[in-house]
Parts: sequence; structure tokens; C-alpha cells
Amino acid sequence: MAHMLRLLSLFLITVVGLMGVSFGESNPLDNELTIEELSDRLVIRLGEEELLHYVFDDSSIRRPYFAHVKTVQGNQVTRNHPPIKGIDSTDHTTMHPGIWMAFGDLSGEDFWRNQGSVDHVRFMDKPKVGASKAVFTEEKCYTASDGSEICKEIFRWKLEVLKNGLLMSWESTFKSDRNFFFGDQEEMGLGVRVATPMSEKSGGGLVDSEGRSGAKTIWSNSASWCDYRGEKHDRSVGITIFCHPNNFRPSWMHARNYGLVVANPFGRKAMGKGKKSQWVVQANESFVLRYGVWIHDTVIGEEIDIDPTYQKYIQSN
Repeated sequence: MAHMLRLLSLFLITVVGLMGVSFGESNPLDNELTIEELSDRLVIRLGEEELLHYVFDDSSIRRPYFAHVKTVQGNQVTRNHPPIKGIDSTDHTTMHPGIWMAFGDLSGEDFWRNQGSVDHVRFMDKPKVGASKAVFTEEKCYTASDGSEICKEIFRWKLEVLKNGLLMSWESTFKSDRNFFFGDQEEMGLGVRVATPMSEKSGGGLVDSEGRSGAKTIWSNSASWCDYRGEKHDRSVGITIFCHPNNFRPSWMHARNYGLVVANPFGRKAMGKGKKSQWVVQANESFVLRYGVWIHDTVIGEEIDIDPTYQKYIQSN
């Protein structure tokens, strides 16, 4: 019975993502945020409608992730998870669930391809909402395929409902009682996989803070932000990755026309920007990464000014 209910829940999520949901023309700040805590995930709603799922226990994808992410107008901006044959591109099914942070080389272990596991330990601060914000602090453990612990991560997350969309703030602090390192690959950092109709292959597009456009031009270049947008249900919808200027170095954008962007500060050689990089974190020292994700939804043709929201993100984080 529990399995059947889970399948029904996934079916309903998919239908909502395909049809779109209207939150009306009212100010999104007038709707109340709520968090439902389940055994394997958090479900965050605005009013009666789901905004996103934060899945922290999944036997197929061995690291936490955000899935079924929608705008306040109800348009799903991440690819259906799992992808639907005949509707979605079905590549990288267990690697690109929505929005996530992962590393293809962390002390020689591949967490991008689920060879090691990123285990949810506990919510250090109970998930809570208030004043158009949702927050939680989570402890995670990076466990190698041989069962040894590489490091811990303290993940502080905040969601703000703004008049012009949703702003997700992401702070990850890594620490261990022994040295560990971040290696050099394309698949390192904060990634998003956009809804299939938003991909460049399907007519969508990418722009970055330096005025570049298109995945081929943006790929391997650093930027303060990178925006991926397309049209859904007669709206212009998109996801923008914000890179915090206090990160240890700028992030190179691993951008692909099938709907992927990864903000990668580690893959210097992989991204064609110099000799091989290995960023070592010393025992008992903290290493912090900060990013933002802005989820926006406007009338087609309306100009989208990203920089003011980027500045707001910096000032509040």
C-alpha cells in the first residue's frame, strides 16, 4: 500500500509539473509558506501549492537534492524526476535530479556518479518558516565506497519569496579531523537541470553576467551568474545560479544545451583554464562555498534585470 501511495504521489507531481498551476495574480507575499517533514524529504508549499521537494534519503541517488521545483506561478523549472520517456530527455537520470551540489572527485571518490554516498545525519536546526522565508540547517556525512568518512558538511539553506520570484541561498561548510581534497573534473559544484522545454535544444537560452549567450560560448568561462530560461505555458521562466564573490575562487560554468549548468570552482584543467587543480582542506579547518539560485517567471517579452536580484543576494548572505 505504501508503495502504491508513493507511485500515486509521483504521478500527481508529474501531472502538476506538466499542466502548470496558477497561484493567481495576487502578490506571492500574501501566501503562507509551510514545510511538511516526511521520512525521506521535506515538501515546501506556498499556500496550497507545492513549490519544491528536498529529498534527503534516496537509494538510487545517494546524495540530497531538490526536485519538482516550481515558480510561484506554478511552472516547473526543473526536469521531471524521474524523467518521463517521450516528454523529457532521459540522460543522466540518477545524476541530474533538479538542483544539487555534488563532486566527481572528493579525495578520489566520485559522489557525482553515486559511487560514494552523501548521508543525511540530522537537521541541526529544525526546518521552519516565517515572514515569507523557509530555513533549515542540515548535517551531512560524505562516506566513501569503502565505508570510510571523508568529511562532514553543514548545509545552511534559506528560501525567500520575493515579488519577482524565489531566491534560494545555499551555504555549505566542509570539515574533517583529517586532510581531504577537492579534485579537478567538469562535474564539481552546484548544478541545475532545467525542465526539458527550457533547454537550449528545445528553444531556450542561456546568458551570463559577462554578456555571453549560448551554452557553447558560456562553457568553461567564469561569471558572477548564469541564467537558463525558456518558455512554458505562455510564460518566460528561468533559473539563475548566483556565485558568491567570497568563494575561494570564481566558478567556471559547465553549461550544456540539453539543459544543464554547473557552477564549478574546482575544475581548472577540466575547464581548460590552466594546470590541474587540487584544493586541499587541512584537518580541523573549515571550507565554505556559497551560492544562490533565483527562480523567476514573467510575461513573455518582459525584460528581466538579473543584477539587482544578484546584489540583493550578496547583501543578505
